Amino acid sequence: MPIRTASARWQGNLAEGSGTIRTGKGGYEGNYSFKSRFEEGEGTNPEELIGAAHAGCFSMAFSKGLADAGFTPDSVETTAKVHLDKTDAGMTVTRIDLETVGQVPGIDEADFLKIAEGAKANCPISRLLSPGAEITLNAQLA
Repeated sequence: MPIRTASARWQGNLAEGSGTIRTGKGGYEGNYSFKSRFEEGEGTNPEELIGAAHAGCFSMAFSKGLADAGFTPDSVETTAKVHLDKTDAGMTVTRIDLETVGQVPGIDEADFLKIAEGAKANCPISRLLSPGAEITLNAQLA
């Protein structure tokens, strides 16, 4: 398996500096700053990127789980809400709420939810993050 690479460059102090985040093959480049991370400023932040990675990983794992069970999804759309909270240990990602909607012909709700829970537990990004953050799932069949 290939090794994936991303990079970041920061200039200046924490409160007034700024930086750029890039993925290895040029798929994404974005600016980030103190304001985009801890306030409501323009740009991205590490937590949004973790959310994007988690939403993408979960959607792929869910689609695979559905296919393995004999269902071909028309679509799986997932949003990840990453909670960054101040704890005794410092700023910490404490919870990620996954919200997914799937258009899956021929599946019943019970099978849909069971496969969604399996994807939540087994996608590589969930396995990476779950020891340190609570991961919740709200799955809806469209």
